[in-house]
Amino acid sequence: MKTSADPVRDYLAAVEREASALPADRRQELLADLAEHIEVTRAERPEAPIGTVLAELGDPRTIAATALAEAGTGAPEAEAPVRRGKVHPLVPLLMLTVPFLVATILPQVAVAQFFSTVFRVIGAVLLCTSVHWAGVQKLTGVLVAAVLPTVAISVWVAIEAPGGGLAHVANLVTLAVLAATTAWLWRTRRA
Repeated sequence: MKTSADPVRDYLAAVEREASALPADRRQELLADLAEHIEVTRAERPEAPIGTVLAELGDPRTIAATALAEAGTGAPEAEAPVRRGKVHPLVPLLMLTVPFLVATILPQVAVAQFFSTVFRVIGAVLLCTSVHWAGVQKLTGVLVAAVLPTVAISVWVAIEAPGGGLAHVANLVTLAVLAATTAWLWRTRRA
């Protein structure tokens, strides 16, 4: 496969090819929306490589399949990947953040600690399988929102009994980092 000097044109051509079953006016509207989104993103983040901007938009097949499904012209097999794993982007973010808060409030309750861990693992899986974020965002989210609290809790339990002054400060700092990461993931999600 040969590469072009204009990745944006290649990307839009791929979307147009994949969305060929759309009515021409709807297909042109889709391409215009994508081109405008790329232009706005490049203006807002000129330092971002164009490959990153295009990756954040998503795979041309997925975009076309979504547009075809919305237009009601997609084949059932084209709709299946779009429908599978369709979870609201807020769900994994809440599952990564709220359980840590519960575990912090109820440090002596083993059931709370267990369910906190289970919910964070499920939240991490949902984040990783979501279509709303690019790979780097998913990795950052999992490391900061799932791995960091687990490591932090293990360290705090090892150095002092839950409820100590240092543990409270560390919990607040971790909660602030979790909240900031969740806000960042929410702002950078794909619609």
